[in-house]
Amino acid sequence: MRILSAIFATDTRTALVRKNILFSFLIKGWSALVVLLLVPLTLDCVGAYSNGVWLTISSMLMWIDNMDIGLGNGLRNRIAACMAKGRCDEAREAVSSTLAMLCIVIVPVCALLCALALGTDLYAFLNVDDRLSDPLPQVVVVSVVLVCATFVFKFVGNVYLGLQLQAVNNLLQALGQTLVLVGTLVVWLAGTHSLLHIAVVNTAAPLLVWMLSYPVTFRRHACLRPSLSCVRRGMIRSLFTVGVEFFVIQIAGVVLFMSTNILISRLFSPEMVTPYQIAYRYFYIPLLAFIIFATPYWSATTDAFHSGDYAWLHRSARTLDRILLCLLAAIAFMALVSGLVYGVWIGDRAEVPVGITLLMALYMAIVIASLRYSFILNGLGALRLQLITTVAAALAFVLLAPVVASLTHDVLWFVALLCAVNVPGLVLNRVQCHRIINNKASGIWIR
Repeated sequence: MRILSAIFATDTRTALVRKNILFSFLIKGWSALVVLLLVPLTLDCVGAYSNGVWLTISSMLMWIDNMDIGLGNGLRNRIAACMAKGRCDEAREAVSSTLAMLCIVIVPVCALLCALALGTDLYAFLNVDDRLSDPLPQVVVVSVVLVCATFVFKFVGNVYLGLQLQAVNNLLQALGQTLVLVGTLVVWLAGTHSLLHIAVVNTAAPLLVWMLSYPVTFRRHACLRPSLSCVRRGMIRSLFTVGVEFFVIQIAGVVLFMSTNILISRLFSPEMVTPYQIAYRYFYIPLLAFIIFATPYWSATTDAFHSGDYAWLHRSARTLDRILLCLLAAIAFMALVSGLVYGVWIGDRAEVPVGITLLMALYMAIVIASLRYSFILNGLGALRLQLITTVAAALAFVLLAPVVASLTHDVLWFVALLCAVNVPGLVLNRVQCHRIINNKASGIWIR
């Protein structure tokens, strides 16, 4: 009953959070179903080996999303703060300056990545059989160009997040994933079984959705429409200052969360990426549920902080604690019934060892518990301690993973290491969040 009363509270900020959560559950529920359907469909299209290769490439492409130097999250916080204070003109300057910087950043990055793809022996780098049906450099270059284009248009999502309209951002992402599913089905029906076709479908579909959303967004929110005349050097400097910290945290997070596919492919084999990713996507469901609940609190926290509403911050913290406990119980239950679920979902297309399932459950529990506090800290702009712990964890993982692999020759110890390096960040996030909300933070604890 206390959870229900928190969800159905009547103050304006909480009401907006509630609406975002309810609509996001419907949208993300569909997205989760799409992702689940994509796994067996893609396996049928290209097989376990080529699927592992694509998952490895897609993990590399995730790095491009983080090349915005943290400008996206900086824009999100700035829009929320400006709207809380009624400064729409300043918000428009932030939107315009961010778009200009994203364009400046991505063009040389795209050129560099394409040159590296064409000039590097990707087969050796990714430990891939050179008899692969499609030329690997061609697959990577096409994917890079399409993802770089998406990089620019995707900033529209940060605009909606800053406006505390998380559900709209989720809808756009869901439309892109749905289009990927439709495209993959077309590839399967055509019987081409081409890795290049799968790559194009997975990268072009989201780009199309974001491109179409751009004019619609700024027709509806005309006061935020980007304009070259609204680009300000001072705004770029301000966004860059906050953005750099977000950027470093994002890059370290990518190393921890996304580089595992690459490392597994190199240290073990591309085929081992498939069972790891199946377990990851299975336990991503509770993580997705938590993100749906917690994401509206990010910008709402910024709004509450700049409005001086500490009572709301305390109430939201208690709500998030209850949600966290429910999801940890859900993870334990999912681990118990995983064998049955895999049998229905994947069948005999791939085998997921019990050890990977249990360690992935532990890993997701740690990640969700850590995010419970970092979402609030991000909204408060308290990033310095997160930056230190996340970078330290990423460095420890990258340096120790090859050692662990060579000593054990077992992917289970690899996943166990991934769990271990995330524990210190969880502990410090919890301590920092409680100190700030209770007005006991100073020095690095408040920065």
